[in-house]
Amino acid sequence: MSKPLLSLSLDMDNQWSYMKIHGEEGWEEYPSYLDIFVPHVLQILEELELKITFFIVGQDAAFESNHKYLKAIADAGHDIGNHSFKHETWLHLYSKEEMQNEIDTAHDVIAEVTGKAPNGFRGPGFSWSNTLLEVLSEKGYSYDASTLPTIIGPLARLYYFSTSNLSKEEKEDRKEIFGKFSDGFRKLKPYYWKLRNSKKLLELPVTTMPLFRIPFHLSYLLYLSNISIHLTMFYLNIAIFLCKITRTEPSFLLHPLDIIGGDQIKSLAFFPGMNISSDRKVFIFKKVMKKLAKHYTLVDMNTHVEAIKSKNSIKSVKMEGSLT
Repeated sequence: MSKPLLSLSLDMDNQWSYMKIHGEEGWEEYPSYLDIFVPHVLQILEELELKITFFIVGQDAAFESNHKYLKAIADAGHDIGNHSFKHETWLHLYSKEEMQNEIDTAHDVIAEVTGKAPNGFRGPGFSWSNTLLEVLSEKGYSYDASTLPTIIGPLARLYYFSTSNLSKEEKEDRKEIFGKFSDGFRKLKPYYWKLRNSKKLLELPVTTMPLFRIPFHLSYLLYLSNISIHLTMFYLNIAIFLCKITRTEPSFLLHPLDIIGGDQIKSLAFFPGMNISSDRKVFIFKKVMKKLAKHYTLVDMNTHVEAIKSKNSIKSVKMEGSLT
């Protein structure tokens, strides 16, 4: 009997985007670590024989200096997704015209640079709106992956604000980053958004722990590893157990700073979790991937989505939400 699927994705937040989110000066100069990170992560993924989805920020693809690194991702056989153009966590506030421009501009430049047109989207900071879903549907995207069904979003936001240099106005723009408490009660399993004119769009949420609705993607596992690697694996084992008994096929999220430390990206050494060395992060990443691979077949997002839609031709998926 074949193992259930687990999709792996990495949000390609660059150095400037982390600085922008946290209100750090100098982000407007668009400092980049792609020249360090991309070769690093591609080598690790090749060693593990993994193909994942990279959600790329359009602004990075617009700079010629980044082209060879982003093209290398696609050339290595990885799937490509759209992570917006400007990477603004207040994306949900955009008008429809602004949203169309944001999605189209990112889509076009990412497709041109990588040679692969995105067919999936994830909003920065898990930002999404009815307007976004309509625009993605009209553009013919296969899925959205912007929701994080967790009850601790507001707590994560408070921590984020407390460690940032954001002004009062900037905090207001970001007041829904990481979602609302009510988002913790959204469906964990894939579902269709019911849109206007009988259209629909598949939602593939970032998986949180069933029943408890707390995250277990790699950033959280690394945080726990500061206490104990045994605690990290115990926490992961609970998450896997709950996913299996609820028949939840996980969508597992990665970020660049999950796999590389302040020893290589010295300009972000102040950032939470960057006190963990790159070697340590890679060790934990490989350990987590080995554990997940014992229970699941690890695939990219597009492969997971196609499998979900194939199953849906036999068993329909209950639609959630009605956009009016």
